[in-house]
Amino acid sequence: MPQPDEHGREDDSRDYSRDYSRDENSRNDDGRDVTVRGGSEHGGSEHDDPPEALRIFLAGATGVIGVRLLPLLLRAGHAVAAMTRSAAKADSLAAMGAQPVVCDVFDAEALREAVVAFRPDAVLHQLTDLPDKAEQVPEFAARNARIRTEGTRNLLAAAQEAGARHFLAQSIDWIPAGGGAVLEEHEQRVLKVGGVVVRYGQFYGPDTFYEHEVPSRPRIHVDAAARETVPLITAASGVFVLAEAQ
Repeated sequence: MPQPDEHGREDDSRDYSRDYSRDENSRNDDGRDVTVRGGSEHGGSEHDDPPEALRIFLAGATGVIGVRLLPLLLRAGHAVAAMTRSAAKADSLAAMGAQPVVCDVFDAEALREAVVAFRPDAVLHQLTDLPDKAEQVPEFAARNARIRTEGTRNLLAAAQEAGARHFLAQSIDWIPAGGGAVLEEHEQRVLKVGGVVVRYGQFYGPDTFYEHEVPSRPRIHVDAAARETVPLITAASGVFVLAEAQ
């Protein structure tokens, strides 16, 4: 059976003047119901909105989810360090009210210094390395796999040294062709230290591979995905699935 295409991309062109924040609810922008499935191995899938004034280190702040998460977090009163690889985007992130951090996740020492200096309560891993066009995804498979192996390892190490109490990492709600082992390693590494894994359905909507069409299931509108991620930041360790209801 053909697998859905990969989704999302980090550090590509965005309109930072756009307000991606919306009123939180459990529906997509087109009215489809969204479900949040999964949770703690100890039986807990309930979660509350994060308390006020968390210090959050957002890796992948200019990615398809990160650019939507950032205004939601700032509007909720959290202090956010917004990490990007692009120095050209630092001023835009600062203008939104975040503390910009220009860093490459593969520079382990620079990353450690940046995370430790910020002293975060929570670290969010929303990094990917994907192309602008869906048909180019196979060419980027090795690069994106490196994000999920070396990148995840570096970010987790930095978060642990900084004493962060929460760690959330994005994943996907399907098995990519040839990438199941990498995805499993990525998720297990996060869960082993008490983190949260969020498996998203295929993103559709502005700035995604599916801007003008709805992909096959599992799927979720990218704005709804960002909204539903926020309360999971302080959830008990486990795997959560964000996708439209069947």
